[in-house]
Amino acid sequence: MRIGIVSDLHCRHDVLALAVARMGAIDRLVCAGDVIDQSRFCSRTVALLQALGAETILGNHDLAFLSGEGARGRIDAMTGDWLAGRPEELRLDLGGLRVRVVHATPWAGDFAYVTPAHPRFAGFEEEGTDVLIYGHTHVPVVRRLGRTLVINPGSVGEGRPEPRGFVRSCAVLDTTTGEGRIMDLD
Repeated sequence: MRIGIVSDLHCRHDVLALAVARMGAIDRLVCAGDVIDQSRFCSRTVALLQALGAETILGNHDLAFLSGEGARGRIDAMTGDWLAGRPEELRLDLGGLRVRVVHATPWAGDFAYVTPAHPRFAGFEEEGTDVLIYGHTHVPVVRRLGRTLVINPGSVGEGRPEPRGFVRSCAVLDTTTGEGRIMDLD
C-alpha cells in the first residue's frame, strides 16, 4: 500500500489538492491535524479531506477553534460537525503495519515542538508501533528509532523556513518496503 501523509494544512485546500496530485496513486490518505487555523474555518479544506476519505485527527489549532477560543465567522454545519467528530489520535493497521497518528507528541495533551534535535525525540520510539506519524513542528522527518519509523510530513499549509523561502511538504509511506519519503511541494 502507498499511504499519503499530510499535516498542518491551516486552511490551504489548494495546496492539499496539489499534494495529493503530486503523491500519485495512493491507497489511503492520513492527516495529522491542524486542518484549519485557530482563528478561521475553511469548509473547502474540510470538505476535500472528507471527499478523499482521509483518516484525520485534530491538531492544536483545530481544538482551539472548536473550543471557541478563536472561532470567528460562520461554519458550515456538515463540515464543522465532521471536523469536530475527529479523534485526537488514531491507531491504524495499514498494510500490516501498526500505525499511530498523533499531532504533536505521543504523550497525551503535550503540544511541545519536538524535532529530531530535541532531547525528547528519542522517546518517539514506541513498543508495538511500527510507524509513528506526527505533525505540529512543520519540520519534515523520516527517521527510524529502533523498530519505529517516525514520519513528520512537514506542513502543507505554511511550510518550513529555508534559505529559498517557506517550503511546503507532504510524505508517502510504502507499507511493502516500510519506507517513507518527504515530497517538497514548493
